[in-house]
Amino acid sequence: MPHRHNFNRHIHRFFILALCLSLVLTPTGLLAQDKQAQKPDQDNRVRKANYELAARWTSQKVGKLVFDTSVTPRWLETGDRFWYSYETGQGKRFYIVDPLRKTKAPLFDNAKMAAMLTNLTRIPYDAQHLPINSIKFVKRDSAFQFDVSVPRDADIPGAKKEVQTDTKAEQGRSGEDKEQDDPEQVRGGQERAQQQQPPPPRNKILYFEYELATAKLTLLENFQPPRKPRWASISPDEKIVVFARGHNLFMMDAENYAKAQKKEDDATIVETQITTDGEEHFSYARRLTEEEKREIRSGGKDKPPRVPAVTINWSKDSRKFAANRNDQRKVADLWVINSLANPRPALETYRYAMPGEVNVPQANLEIFDLASKARVKVKADRFKDQTLAISTARVTALERERARTLTVERGDQDQQQQQQQQQQQQQQQQQRGPGGPQVEPKWLSDTSDKLYFSRTSRDMHRVDICVADTATGEVKTLIEERLNTYVETKPLWLVNNGQELIHWSERDGWGHYYLFDGNGALKNQVTSGEFYCDNLEGIDEKTRTIFFTANGREAGEDPYYDHFYRVNFDGSGMKLLNPGDASHAASAADSGKYFVGNYSRVNCEPKSTLYDQLGNVVMELEAIDLKALEEAGYKFPEAFQVKADDGITDLYGVMYKPFDFDPSKKYPIITFVYPGPQTESVTKTFTPRNDRVALAQFGFIVIEVGNRGGNPQRSKWYHNYGYGNLRDYGLADKKAAIEQLARRHQFIDIDRVGIYGHSGGGFMSTAAMLVYPDFFKVAVSSSGNHENNVYNKSWSEKHHGVKEVTDKDGNIKFEYNIEKNSELAKNLKGRLLLVTGDMDDNVHPANTLRMADALIKANKRFDFFIIPGKRHGFADAANYFFWIRADYFCRHLLGDAAESVDLIELNKEREQSGDRGRGR
Repeated sequence: MPHRHNFNRHIHRFFILALCLSLVLTPTGLLAQDKQAQKPDQDNRVRKANYELAARWTSQKVGKLVFDTSVTPRWLETGDRFWYSYETGQGKRFYIVDPLRKTKAPLFDNAKMAAMLTNLTRIPYDAQHLPINSIKFVKRDSAFQFDVSVPRDADIPGAKKEVQTDTKAEQGRSGEDKEQDDPEQVRGGQERAQQQQPPPPRNKILYFEYELATAKLTLLENFQPPRKPRWASISPDEKIVVFARGHNLFMMDAENYAKAQKKEDDATIVETQITTDGEEHFSYARRLTEEEKREIRSGGKDKPPRVPAVTINWSKDSRKFAANRNDQRKVADLWVINSLANPRPALETYRYAMPGEVNVPQANLEIFDLASKARVKVKADRFKDQTLAISTARVTALERERARTLTVERGDQDQQQQQQQQQQQQQQQQQRGPGGPQVEPKWLSDTSDKLYFSRTSRDMHRVDICVADTATGEVKTLIEERLNTYVETKPLWLVNNGQELIHWSERDGWGHYYLFDGNGALKNQVTSGEFYCDNLEGIDEKTRTIFFTANGREAGEDPYYDHFYRVNFDGSGMKLLNPGDASHAASAADSGKYFVGNYSRVNCEPKSTLYDQLGNVVMELEAIDLKALEEAGYKFPEAFQVKADDGITDLYGVMYKPFDFDPSKKYPIITFVYPGPQTESVTKTFTPRNDRVALAQFGFIVIEVGNRGGNPQRSKWYHNYGYGNLRDYGLADKKAAIEQLARRHQFIDIDRVGIYGHSGGGFMSTAAMLVYPDFFKVAVSSSGNHENNVYNKSWSEKHHGVKEVTDKDGNIKFEYNIEKNSELAKNLKGRLLLVTGDMDDNVHPANTLRMADALIKANKRFDFFIIPGKRHGFADAANYFFWIRADYFCRHLLGDAAESVDLIELNKEREQSGDRGRGR
């Protein structure tokens, strides 16, 4: 019996052992064993691309959840009042503000305005969907005018009836008359006519005037808004207009200009030719479009058309003007091809100076006296291949507002097309804020006897602030700036018409303001310390106070946050006018008594406030309502701070996470880059409509972070860190930042790192793949200047440096050498997508093609994408490119990407916008 018991016990143990072995050896058991063998941090990697979530956070979708985020004041002519519009989910509202009385009121009643518009047009409107986009105050601010776009065939009581013709029938008859014997030629003639004549606009523009006191709305019958032909440069007193015809300057008086506005080819118009020595590439005309060039060459008219002149800078008394004419006759040509041009692809030729070249543009500063027609050349020669820049007066808020409401005619468009284009521009300007059509630049001096200008050496190590005698052309140097890297400048300001000068300089390593006497002798430094002074916004000569923006002065804040300050000429009385841990954009009245401050930060709600010149809050204007955005699932990005690769320098960045973020999972990290030195492209203000937000939703951690050498708004040392090394200078800091974030956050997968950028960012992202090929795994590089020796002279020589060499005979030459991405092509290990527009006349496609050639010669697999007919910004193909870029990261970082031929998400977005079947 004991033996049988032991036997049974052994049999039982055997079956248990066999069962355990069977569990281990089954596929399920093997999988469990394999999982145990894996590293624990690899179990939770995100591998699924969330296209559905990303599609919900495109710019178009976010634009339906959040509208205006800041206030742009439109200052009126009388007093310090202003109006502004502000759009929310309840529609757009218009307000008028009187700072003196501390009042804010609706500019009109939206419901009553909708009813009046409906009555006048027979087109239904309601209070939330008013078609008003642009407002112009008239009659000493007692009324305002606006325009409304309506269907072309709408029957509007009191409006002029339009006679419509059958364009296609006319084209057909023309073809039949000319080519009766050949049906194929007839059809060909019709096709060519249709290609040459754009279809008529679908809408027409109506103009209205609203009286504030009576709340009366009037349809302005046969109204012609103030217009400005594109070719006209108008004197400050509006008595003289200067323009170019062919390559020379012409002028006409106000009477003849009025004729030209009504009928441009009126035979009675009297013009006076000012110059006769203009020629191609040493012209008084601005760079012409290919269409303008063809029109001039075609000889279809008795004389060449009027075209814009080189920038005309007027004296304030309208007696003289100055023009900076560049001699480009020896500069070499560059070309792009418009493959989409009809009926044949077209070659576009332009002059383009590259770094280190012997033949570069030569500046010629000329002054013209209108009364005598005399011309004086400014005797400005000092440096070989120097550049010259005229110092101009500050553009006032009132001038900017007048320009914003001016219709600028373009090309041979008909009036309605011009009006529609102007309306679109006005909408864009309201979104962008101050800007819009150019205000005619005026001399800095109040009188016409002095012309202030700056003179810069080719290596940009030397800048002179000068004044010229406009009668003789003699020049006096007032201030000299010298550095062993490039010298930056900001506009000069005059006090009492030149008795004193306020000048900006980085001579002590930080950007600050200095007070000089009229002869250029330093009186005192106005601002000082380890912070950066930016734009000077105004001067009060009576109180001897300046108002300016600056950043980096307030302890405990991101040093890039802008603030508004005041300080006395002697440096005393420095005061912060808009405190708060955020960036503050300021828009001041011309009087300087009030300013609107827009408070904004990436991770909080923005608000807008009205202040007086002492920094007292007059009233709160707007605070954004984020309810709809939050209900949709929006989460603020996170600001962070890390150290640069030196372990000392602070860098600042922003992190975007998926809105379905799970901290227990590990996500690939992608960095959006721009190396500078103009900007680091790190978002500082509330900006929910950007591609980093949408890209993160696929399942990525997306970051922006600065780098030494990346931003001018810190110390000169920081800004010029990359001088002489444009290929590598920012990469170590980007890598160090990602490594620090990965140590802080377990959800970052340091083994899956992506990088992308455009232009300089395209250059940097490719360089990252080649300099750190084991760290950066995937890059999408668009329009990159991969070979800065074929990028433009000014940028490349400035930021990398060009060496001026003088031989024993006193001859000066310039030496330039720079490292290129293509030299490191053999280092590529990861996945690289190169992209360019084939008509990029800024960063020429040759940059990307040379990079591709180097990779081919190195036997590397890579991807290439060309966007037909697009220049540097990709224009209306930008949304398409977003999805191509996202696909690439999903495929190579997540291992999961859409394979459909159709971009389904983009098609749905187009359908929702009503743009069905129109293509891009």
